Amino acid sequence: MAFATRHFVRTAASSSAAATAAAKKLVVKHVTVIGGGLMGAGIAQVAAASGHTVVLVDQSDEILKKSTKGIEESLKRVTKKKFADKPEAGAEFIEKTLKNLSTSTDAVAVVHSTDLVIEAIVENQEIKNELFKRLDKFAPEHTIFASNTSSLQITQLANSTTRQDRFGGLHFFNPVPMMKLVEVIKTPMTSQKTFESLVDFSKAVGKSPVSCKDTPGFIVNRLLVPYMMEAVRLFERGDASKEDIDVAMKLGAGYPMGPFELLDYVGLDTSKYIIDGWHSLEPNNPLFAPSPLLNKLVQEKKLGKKTGEGFYKYK
Repeated sequence: MAFATRHFVRTAASSSAAATAAAKKLVVKHVTVIGGGLMGAGIAQVAAASGHTVVLVDQSDEILKKSTKGIEESLKRVTKKKFADKPEAGAEFIEKTLKNLSTSTDAVAVVHSTDLVIEAIVENQEIKNELFKRLDKFAPEHTIFASNTSSLQITQLANSTTRQDRFGGLHFFNPVPMMKLVEVIKTPMTSQKTFESLVDFSKAVGKSPVSCKDTPGFIVNRLLVPYMMEAVRLFERGDASKEDIDVAMKLGAGYPMGPFELLDYVGLDTSKYIIDGWHSLEPNNPLFAPSPLLNKLVQEKKLGKKTGEGFYKYK
């Protein structure tokens, strides 16, 4: 009888512990991705490919058709590598992934049944705040909100909602299907349950999550953007040519791209937007000082590879 009692107590305690552990996290099954651009489409792709039910949302059917086409082409590239010797398995993988993915132009309608909303729209504080404020009224209580922003404060975005404890950052990297990293951002208000759920989701879509507080640029961009800006200042002072700076960092530091090549790839307007935002937050921080040359190129619409000219010319 004593054994039975002890066994019951242990079993009950074990069940209680399991129930408590389960209550700590939300298992994300249904995902809504807002924004059908490169980042949003990439996030939707990896989520659908890992078995999640995904709705990709944007303003028009035309944009969504383009997004879906891009996802299909990306999946074909993935299967060529992943299923090189098994074309039938590759075709099945594409079919299953696309079956998990649907599109909509009505964000309000689709958030009614979602576990996680990931925002990947234009880097504009007001537009993002307005979106989250609106969706907050219609999403279920358990739904977690996350932003893919690379430069804005997650805390300010969370404050546009009534679910600050269920709000965090999920910063994916471009191209999403290829890049393994996700920065999971925890604000002072993000609950541990939400944070752990976001980490678990990142792992579930095949990524390696790292954690960071809500500091400007998080980890990667906080180190990368000042590095690129310092390269521009080095060039502005006439200390070295941009070509030699790029060669030096590729051959001396083992970087795949030099800082000027990377700036042109990222987009000079994007880089300027980030550094301007950080400068407004910390005007006395020399790392965040604006660059006259960068400002001039952006004013001249020389934004990098996407416009055919930035620090370099592209044919």
